[in-house]
Amino acid sequence: MNKAYRSIFVSDVHLGTKDSQADKLNNFLKHNTCDTLYLVGDIIDAWRIQQNKWRWKQSHTNVVRRVLGHAKRGTRVVYVAGNHDEFLRPMIPYGFSFGLVEIHNQIEHIGADGKHYLVTHGDLFDGITRLAPWISFLGDKAYDIILSLNSKFNWIRHRMGFGYFSLSKYLKHKVKKAIDFMFQFEKNLAAYCKKRGFDGVICGHIHHAEIKQIDGVSYMNDGDWVESCTALVEHWDGRWEIVTWTKESDDVVNDNISSSYKRLKRRAGTNRTDISGPTDLLASIKYN
Repeated sequence: MNKAYRSIFVSDVHLGTKDSQADKLNNFLKHNTCDTLYLVGDIIDAWRIQQNKWRWKQSHTNVVRRVLGHAKRGTRVVYVAGNHDEFLRPMIPYGFSFGLVEIHNQIEHIGADGKHYLVTHGDLFDGITRLAPWISFLGDKAYDIILSLNSKFNWIRHRMGFGYFSLSKYLKHKVKKAIDFMFQFEKNLAAYCKKRGFDGVICGHIHHAEIKQIDGVSYMNDGDWVESCTALVEHWDGRWEIVTWTKESDDVVNDNISSSYKRLKRRAGTNRTDISGPTDLLASIKYN
């Protein structure tokens, strides 16, 4: 059953990496619509391009098509740059756009409850990323190794009749407590929002979905699409909810473009944005 929300927030998809669960995101976007779709950073992983580890799959192209399909059908799509796609940031002051997709460094969202929320990826408030980028780079490499071990670990668990267990998520959650103590990521965000007069903040970056109050400020993190496959959704009555998506078998690869989008595609003719691979993806980025 399809659901319609006022707003949907997703981040940390890391398209271009082998661990991105793009099929699940594509299926989520197929069955869930909204007035405004926020892509809250690290959607495309440009770090992998720099490391010559670009792994672009058909499922990644399907996600881009799905997002553009929503935009063409009237959904406002806002792309907030993160640290893995920070190549966008220098171009933002010049009116940079990606088809019908808006590009911002951070943006204000006014909720159905009338409250004002800052939407930012969050890396600028992460002490590791901000003060010691090389530590962040090493941490990213270690994370890749853990994800690889996680796959082998769960293959063994499956052979033994046990269910899926995210080793990387478990280890990261343990480390997260120390990181929060040292760099106070969440408190930094809350303090900044309080100083700027925002009622809350919506972010990603640390791959840990959560909704809570910090010193009178609403802190909401939409999680990621590498391990958790979570999104933050805003209902029409102003309620906020974290949705965990597990479905990907809905023939999502073969049905990556809805019939209505196909009709729009035929009508658009040469004016449409058609992306079939990473080369076309980069070529489709333009200036307004």
